Amino acid sequence: MNSLTLPVAIFLPSNDPSPNFRTTRNLNSQQKIAFTRAKWRCSATDQPQQKPSQQQQQQRQRQPKKKKTQTEVEKGIDPVGFLTKLDISHKPFAQFLRERYKSLKDLKDEIFKRYMNLRDIASGFELLGMHRHVQHRVDFMEWAPGARYCSVVGEINGWSPTENSAREGHFGHDDYGYWFIILEDKLRDGEEPDELFFQQYNYVDDYDKGDSGVTAEELFQKANDDYWEPGEDRYVKSRFEIAAKLYEQIFGPNGPQTEEELEEIPDAETRYKAWKEQHKDDPPSNLPRYDVIDDGKEYDIYKIVNDPVSRAKFRAKKPPLPYWLETRKGRKAWLKKYMPAIPHGSKYRVYFNTSDGPLERVPAWAPYVVPDADGNQAFAVHWEPPPEYTYKWKHKHPEVPKSLRIYECHVGISGLEPKIASFNDFTEKVLPHVKEAGYNVIQLIGLVEHKDYFTVGYRVTNLYAVSSRYGTPDDFKRLVDEAHGLGLLVFLDIVHSYSAADEMVGLSLFDGSNDCFFHTGKRGHHKFWGTRMFKYGDVDVLHFLLSNLNWWVVEYHIDGFQFHSLASMIYTHNGFASFSGDMEEYCNQYVDKDALMYLILANEILHALHPKIITIAEDATLYPGLCEPTSQGGLGFDYFVNLSASEMWSSLLGNVPDRDWNMSKIVSTLIGNRHSADKMLLYAENHNQSISGGCSFGEILLGEPREHASDRKASILRGCSLHKMIRLISFTIGGHAYLNFMGNEFGHPKRVEFPMPSNNFSFSLANRHWDLLEAQVHKELFSFDKDMMNIDEKERILSRGLPNIHHVNDTTMVISYLRGPLLFIFNFHPTTSYERYSVGVEEAGEYQVILNSDEKRYGGQALIEQDQYIRRTVSKRMDGLRNCLEVPLPNRSAQVYKLTRILRI
Repeated sequence: MNSLTLPVAIFLPSNDPSPNFRTTRNLNSQQKIAFTRAKWRCSATDQPQQKPSQQQQQQRQRQPKKKKTQTEVEKGIDPVGFLTKLDISHKPFAQFLRERYKSLKDLKDEIFKRYMNLRDIASGFELLGMHRHVQHRVDFMEWAPGARYCSVVGEINGWSPTENSAREGHFGHDDYGYWFIILEDKLRDGEEPDELFFQQYNYVDDYDKGDSGVTAEELFQKANDDYWEPGEDRYVKSRFEIAAKLYEQIFGPNGPQTEEELEEIPDAETRYKAWKEQHKDDPPSNLPRYDVIDDGKEYDIYKIVNDPVSRAKFRAKKPPLPYWLETRKGRKAWLKKYMPAIPHGSKYRVYFNTSDGPLERVPAWAPYVVPDADGNQAFAVHWEPPPEYTYKWKHKHPEVPKSLRIYECHVGISGLEPKIASFNDFTEKVLPHVKEAGYNVIQLIGLVEHKDYFTVGYRVTNLYAVSSRYGTPDDFKRLVDEAHGLGLLVFLDIVHSYSAADEMVGLSLFDGSNDCFFHTGKRGHHKFWGTRMFKYGDVDVLHFLLSNLNWWVVEYHIDGFQFHSLASMIYTHNGFASFSGDMEEYCNQYVDKDALMYLILANEILHALHPKIITIAEDATLYPGLCEPTSQGGLGFDYFVNLSASEMWSSLLGNVPDRDWNMSKIVSTLIGNRHSADKMLLYAENHNQSISGGCSFGEILLGEPREHASDRKASILRGCSLHKMIRLISFTIGGHAYLNFMGNEFGHPKRVEFPMPSNNFSFSLANRHWDLLEAQVHKELFSFDKDMMNIDEKERILSRGLPNIHHVNDTTMVISYLRGPLLFIFNFHPTTSYERYSVGVEEAGEYQVILNSDEKRYGGQALIEQDQYIRRTVSKRMDGLRNCLEVPLPNRSAQVYKLTRILRI
């Protein structure tokens, strides 16, 4: 039989791979996607054209219009458009982009053979997994093309592999490897089965319309009486009457027996006129009249006109749906009559019989999975709470801000106590702190279910399940809802670049075969991390991954995704290769074209279904076109992460003396790729510095005194000064997004270490010391970070254009740049202060300090007096700008000046 992934009724799209979506809605208000044909052109072939002469124009007017070419039809799509935009001339890469575009068109054509549009391929969660059906049953669906037999085992049947299986008469197994199992609700003692085999129940509401005492036959008779006028339902009730009479007339015993007796059948016009003559004396009828007219024109022979009164009545009619709904019963009636086939909270797995023997697996689409702490196999938990206990959303998505101030979090280590914190703990204690700190986004890592806690959540086992360590799915919904109520967006760090290799709980060898979700051989295994690599070219794997992205948005109202470690999926060497920056490295034999096409589809579908969604690319290789539109050859991300900035800061703090820091290198690393600098997400340190075997900057800077420090006080002063300066320049010199890991805003002095055998499974370092906010040093650092966020809220620093970096001096170790009306000055020199340091500004006027890292309340020395906070420009060209500003610059300090009054010369 055909695939069970049947699409619902929608407007038919054309099989066009253009990313231009046209959205419509069906009766159930589910958003559907269709594609309109767009045009594309190769801008690399554009040539300047001369205006045609008058004679040429006349010749063109006389020529017949030609049919539009395919290139003209697809105008607006240019597979190499961003190369032309960025003035990049590299023929092999341009050819690679064109071939990738053609492959993407072929892939979409293949998708459209099975799905009506791209919305359907991203909505698999509506069918797969465990779902309540309105006809007193539960439907289970799973994809396992390598299995020979499938059943559901669990507490509902004593873990029997034969009681609830896919069998004949219940669809069973389709051609694409999808198994379908029906779990019938059980009748309570003394109850009789429903009279109607299609009896439906409303499981959400308690009202029982079907318990009014009116039988189904009475309802249907009432529907017929109210819907049809006398005589109108004649051919509905006996719809074979005309066909039977015609058959009897032609092929009956009194009809012609040979072709000669049959004679030639007259044409429609002749038969119509004969029928009119035969029925000219018939009495008037109340049935609507539909007649054929002929005004003497050839094309009028089949022109049909109808009675205006009958037409108005027909258009005014509505289907008798209210009568049908009268047969639907409420939840109370169902509870009285049936017991659930699989109760809420029941444990279950899916059982397969394969060529290698029987297997039990955790369903791939299960939304709630509990790993067994004793090393036994995990199991899924059926999550279907009663309506009165189901979480009800209270808040809408906040508006997407123009600048993102992201607070990266891990729920498990977010508590003060040395234990795994819960969703509820995070909601009550951490969310208010994030709001107070001035951030507008939280980004959650390690949230998706994973077996081993010490892997931080990057070896995902169940992509559709929130980790049960932190709480239930409804607990997570409450967290997201409360964050939205505080005006915070919620991003998810999604791991689609690889998956856990654990066969007891993950997807590896899911159906007994080695090529179900992943590649076979070496390509199916990460070279260094021991994880499995997805087979992105398979339509069913795309169905699984794309649906997973849509699931988190639909089910949990997620506002955005950071795609983790794209280099692992883009390259067959998993990104572990030396990159010289040559464009050849982005289009050679080590590039996985299927993975790139998956990322394009993911961005196209997410942004079409959810226009306000934010996608962030984490790619150490900075693949060209990460944030360029997919219609112009890009991958379609909204932001990309500059990973080299944090690595630079870690290297400088750990290996290079302060006096040897190179200002030019710092600036060039921070600004990154200037082509897409406005799309850059920058951070001084994220979870890598705290979790991935390293030390947080707070631990490095505020730990034991270094050898060159004379005493503890000097060491603390140095550490606090650099901590503030590093954050301020990383915050203000980049694009429209900034990120900070939980606790580092106040200089958390210890790294994170998850419980593992090497530390005897200790939780002593798997938490956050929020009590340090009351300590002087950490309180001062938090105060500075909070004021830094508030300045962006008031002055819109990140949302402005890119900074004008006009002063970088490696000798004085001073960096200065302008961003809008704000002037940023940094003196990284460890010992030298400047009383009147000259930097250039464009506008003449008065500039006032609005943020000074050296103030006492921030743990500084307050070497700048309050009367020095307002400085007036000097009419002198400096740094290529028209005016000069002379400012005091204490060592290891930074100031932010704002133009408060413009002087006209």
